[in-house]
Amino acid sequence: MKKIAILPLRKNSKGIPSKNKKKMLGRPLFSWALSEAAFSNLDEVVVFTDDTSIVDYINKEYYWNPKIKVLIRNAENATDTALTESVLLEFATQVSNDFDVLCLLQATSPLTTAADINAVLDKVEKEGFDSAITVVKTHRFTWNADGTPQNYDVFNRPRRQDFDGLLVENGAVYATTKAAFLQSKNRVSGKIGLIEMEEASYTEIDSTTDWEIVEQLLANRLQKNKTHQRIDYLVLDVDGVFTNGGVYYGAEGEMMKYFDMRDGMGLEIIRQQQVEVIIMTSENSELVGQRMKKLQIENCFLGVKDKYAFLTQFLKDKKATLGQVAYVGDDVNDLANICSVGWSFCPANGTEIVKRHADYVLTNPSAEGAIREVCEVIMKYNKRY
Repeated sequence: MKKIAILPLRKNSKGIPSKNKKKMLGRPLFSWALSEAAFSNLDEVVVFTDDTSIVDYINKEYYWNPKIKVLIRNAENATDTALTESVLLEFATQVSNDFDVLCLLQATSPLTTAADINAVLDKVEKEGFDSAITVVKTHRFTWNADGTPQNYDVFNRPRRQDFDGLLVENGAVYATTKAAFLQSKNRVSGKIGLIEMEEASYTEIDSTTDWEIVEQLLANRLQKNKTHQRIDYLVLDVDGVFTNGGVYYGAEGEMMKYFDMRDGMGLEIIRQQQVEVIIMTSENSELVGQRMKKLQIENCFLGVKDKYAFLTQFLKDKKATLGQVAYVGDDVNDLANICSVGWSFCPANGTEIVKRHADYVLTNPSAEGAIREVCEVIMKYNKRY
């Protein structure tokens, strides 16, 4: 069965301006659901948008995953009043109904995981449901507008542990067979299966306060899921890690960056300890490329904006896990990896938000022995293995 997902994105958002592109833990909001979909059992994941900047971003950032595609949606289906079902119908027409299962994902549900998506798909593909949705269980007591209770007896208030609670749609993942969709023209119909997600996924992002809550929930979950293994991979940002974060510019552009020779020696020593060194930077700098060539570092990835998704794919190719990784970063675009890897480090002069989330704040600043210090810590840590 061909399983295809649509991730609809609109250019404009009134509650939180440019919400879909706003950085959550250093990544555009939509990229959280997108990368989980990319590593799920879906065959294709299509970003359906009217925003050309997102089109450019997708084509540039996700070239490494052939599952991820992008299509332009019509302007009339990208307004505040456009119904999601009309967007789905437009999308189905654009892809000539070339799917057996159609999955709808929401960018505003960053707590969605590949496991959640797979569970919904399994309801349809393996368990024979016509469609499926994600829900959360809430232990809230609900009321009618006339002051009457909906789901409990006010004279016999149940304890939480005795109350089954309510299943509430959280809007994260929907799936339907093609036959059911073409007949009903609705995201779900027929025999509908339910998949429970964690209650935190019910939080809607309609304000900056909501945003802060969900961002903290996401960081907490990544950190809770950390595992610690022998460090086999050391992943390094460049600006603010190798360098002091500054750069000399001339009329012809970037001219000079300052690197600490002691860092280079530390990396040479740690590679002798069978720790693979990977460079991952959002900048596309010729100077950085030359320096890494001098250091004989083969895995040097320049111009990587979504470092979390790229690292996930890199480790998948290596058949390795995040628990085998040490990561050194200094700014917000490193946050997702800082919260996820086995051990994360921030130079002494890194940004405060990264220091708050890193496992280890170094005593040395960047370009003044920070990387050498990391190498020493890893070598001591790896001795136990």
